[in-house]
Amino acid sequence: MRESQDWPPGLVRGAAAGMGASLVGIGLSRFAYTPLIPVLIEAGWFRPGAAAYLGAANLAGYLAGALLAAPMARFVAAPWVLRAMMAVVGIAFLACARPAPFAWFFVWRFAAGLAGGTIMALAAPSVLAQCPPRLRGRVSGLILTGVGLGIAAAGTLVPLLLRQGLPTAWMGLGALSLLLTALCWPAWPPPPPVTSAAPARRSGAAWVLIMQYGLCAVGLVPHMVFLVDYVARGLGRGLAEGSVFFLIYGAGGVAGPLAAGWVCDRLGFRRTLRWALPVLTAAVGLPLVSTHAAVIALSCLVVGAYTPGTVSIVLGRAQEIARGDPLVHRAIWGTATASFALFQALAAYGMAWLFIRTGGAYAPLFIAAVAVLAVAAAMSALPAARR
Repeated sequence: MRESQDWPPGLVRGAAAGMGASLVGIGLSRFAYTPLIPVLIEAGWFRPGAAAYLGAANLAGYLAGALLAAPMARFVAAPWVLRAMMAVVGIAFLACARPAPFAWFFVWRFAAGLAGGTIMALAAPSVLAQCPPRLRGRVSGLILTGVGLGIAAAGTLVPLLLRQGLPTAWMGLGALSLLLTALCWPAWPPPPPVTSAAPARRSGAAWVLIMQYGLCAVGLVPHMVFLVDYVARGLGRGLAEGSVFFLIYGAGGVAGPLAAGWVCDRLGFRRTLRWALPVLTAAVGLPLVSTHAAVIALSCLVVGAYTPGTVSIVLGRAQEIARGDPLVHRAIWGTATASFALFQALAAYGMAWLFIRTGGAYAPLFIAAVAVLAVAAAMSALPAARR
């Protein structure tokens, strides 16, 4: 009885819808493409450079979605925007199930990224607007668990689908996305009432948080982009072992948001963020200390947990700063999502350039990530961040 009082049925359905949306919009839309890249090249659908640009198209679309989410929600109720964006991801997968010109794939990968950015900006605030303060950490953690499930699916489901060929893999991902869209369709909570027509203002604390979130995106890039290649070629352990470490990374991604939410509900989001950033900095830097398999596995597990876990913490901290105002929360979180997308895209290109300039050395990538995360951690001491 106590559990049902803590978790009203409407909140349970909304959190489940948010988890499904993050699984489709981020987990599948972004991470499921990674294991498809070598097969796309081997099958002759695209050359390596073109396949990489298709990945960049998704990141560009994500940034566009983060920027356009708030304007879209002003003209169309957020639940309908979210339903449409989840459907777009499924349609985009199906549209890529046959060989086609590069421009066709670019448009659909961009569309999938745009849908993911929109979902990230709108889904969690739509659910948290109906959430009592004592449950915000756990609810936000449950929503972001979908990202970790998507990472895990990228390492398990996609290889199974690829055994039946590329078209089957694309169609399977599309079918799964549309199925989740249908399951989540009736579960979205109604939009919160508009309390003011004035534009939402972002405080100094909000801008510090937005900058910290963007810097976290930079610090996560080495593990998100280079992890498998680092283990397989950098450490000379082969693709099979690299895939194992990617699964460890994915396992962390599944557990991270729930663990972060549990801690946030007990310590508060500001205190959790203040302690979380130094731990993330140390975990990213572990490969610089030792290349022992246990050390690399620990780094993968912790950074994997922080990949969606940081999102959960920042999401709740944004609501703290907004003092429960859903319009202010959506404004802060939308800007933070755009900051993350922009910094992540710049970091991905910048680290690729650094990787090439250093002759394929991985240490400079981890050093750069640790330096940026150290700056993010130090920003917690700023007066605005302590309010």
